[in-house]
Amino acid sequence: MRILLALIAGGLFGAGLHLSGMTNTDKVQGFLDFFGSWDPTLMFVMGGATVPMFVAWRLTPNRAPLVGGSFPVLPDPALDRKLILGAVLFGMGWGLAGLCPGPAVASLSYGGTGGLVFLVSMIAGMLAAPPAKRWLDSPQALA
Repeated sequence: MRILLALIAGGLFGAGLHLSGMTNTDKVQGFLDFFGSWDPTLMFVMGGATVPMFVAWRLTPNRAPLVGGSFPVLPDPALDRKLILGAVLFGMGWGLAGLCPGPAVASLSYGGTGGLVFLVSMIAGMLAAPPAKRWLDSPQALA
C-alpha cells in the first residue's frame, strides 16, 4: 500500500512540476531575470506549495500518517551559517541551471545532456555535503 501511495504522490508531484512549468529552465531563469523579461508566474507555483505546507504543519502535531511512520518535526527557525551557506549554494545552482532537484529528475525524461549533467552535479554535491558539514561543525571552521 505504501509503494502504491508513493507512486501516486510521485506521479502527482511530477505532473504538477510539468504543468507549472518548473521543468522548463527558460521559465525558471525568466523568473530570476528581474531586469530583463521577468516572468512572475512562478510566484504562484511557490505560493501553491507554501500555503498548503503552512496548513499541514499546523494540522500535524499529535497526529500520525495513515500509512505508518511519523511526520517530520518542525525545523528550527534559527539562521545559522550552515543554513545560509546551503541556501546560497542552492540558489546559485537554481539560478545557473534553472532547475532544482525535483524538476531536474523530472526533466531527465526529456532527453538531452542538460538534465543528466545537473543530476551528476547534484549527486556530487550530495556526496560532498557530509564532509562539508563535519568541517563546518569543527572548531577549525570558526577560525
